[in-house]
Amino acid sequence: MAEPTRAVRRERLWKGIRRGAARVDAATPGERDRAVDALRAFAILGVVLGHWLVTALVTDGDGGGLRTASPLRDMPWLAPISWVFQTLAVFFLVGGHVATRGHASARERGTPYTRWLASRLSRLFKPVAAVLTLWTVASVLLLLSGTELDTIHTLLKLALSPLWFLLVFAALTAATPLLRRLHPLWPLAVVLHVDLLRFGLGAPDWLGWVNLAAGWMVPFTVGAAWTRGELERRRAGWILLTGGTAATAALVAWAGYPASMVGVPGAGVSNLNPPTLAAVTFGLAQCGLALLLREPLRRAMRRPLAWAAVALLNLSAMTIFLWHQTALMATTATSLTIGHLPGLHTTPDDLTWVAARLAWLPVFAAVLALCWTTFRIYEQGPRRPKGHASRVIRTHSSHESPKTKAQNHA
Repeated sequence: MAEPTRAVRRERLWKGIRRGAARVDAATPGERDRAVDALRAFAILGVVLGHWLVTALVTDGDGGGLRTASPLRDMPWLAPISWVFQTLAVFFLVGGHVATRGHASARERGTPYTRWLASRLSRLFKPVAAVLTLWTVASVLLLLSGTELDTIHTLLKLALSPLWFLLVFAALTAATPLLRRLHPLWPLAVVLHVDLLRFGLGAPDWLGWVNLAAGWMVPFTVGAAWTRGELERRRAGWILLTGGTAATAALVAWAGYPASMVGVPGAGVSNLNPPTLAAVTFGLAQCGLALLLREPLRRAMRRPLAWAAVALLNLSAMTIFLWHQTALMATTATSLTIGHLPGLHTTPDDLTWVAARLAWLPVFAAVLALCWTTFRIYEQGPRRPKGHASRVIRTHSSHESPKTKAQNHA
């Protein structure tokens, strides 16, 4: 008797999910470019999974403090993992496309620049307050409990590291009126010359931080070119993909750039901190692939279930991004009471660790879901009585004209 009951419950659950997805699909304006939302969702998921796969917090024995480690250090042949999951360039591509399109629409409506910018940045930074508050309290409690300063520094660095991304993204968004017609070759030339000075002429390392703005300005301005209609032909996507791939391969093979597209603890040079020419050319290849995937994604997003999942993820994009490292650290720290668990506290130096880490991913996701339940209100605001489907669409289309409500994202 119990088996049919479970089957009935499953059927009712799926019917409810399908009905909810259908409502989200029906509430979405037909003109909306769903590929934009899909690309943003994949970029966020890539960053989250990438951090969970290559970031380890290990301890050197009983009572030892936590330190960061990466499987890419002892197993450099795993570098292709970073090629798949280092997707920040796609996020900046979409950000540049959405910002320049939204700014153009605001100008047409006569909306002041300050009002437009405030509407774009408010949702970006509201969730930050919750992260800063929690980690301020946590740091004080850790200090009072006698936790080693190195451990606290390690935890804070991981928890707050996503904020550099938001600061750069916010700065580029604020500069949208200046960047909306800038050709991507100009910031690319800046990155090239900075790397020539650093690695070829012995310039100081601090000069590389110029690339923190210039490097991410490249995909942002590619997004602006997308808005201007200059990248609609598939040839543009293929040029970016093949040219970026060839340039990255040449830089890694013959110019001494690291193969990993993320930072590796202890490595002399990081492609990401600050961005190097190899990271930027790799990002151009990713942008080309993203542009080529627009039509397949638009077809895939016609399915209500797929679109509902993407819409809901976009609704919580900043919450997921800001709290995914905290989810990893909370799991690692609380599990120390059990012992040194493989894939969590052990040194990531063999395939056994990789297999164990893969098994931990659902646990990280569950803890992140708990963080999302607790802190999503800072991004989404309080629940409104209008219904969830309309709230999903409204959150992404507020402050836009009727036409651009269908396409732009707050």
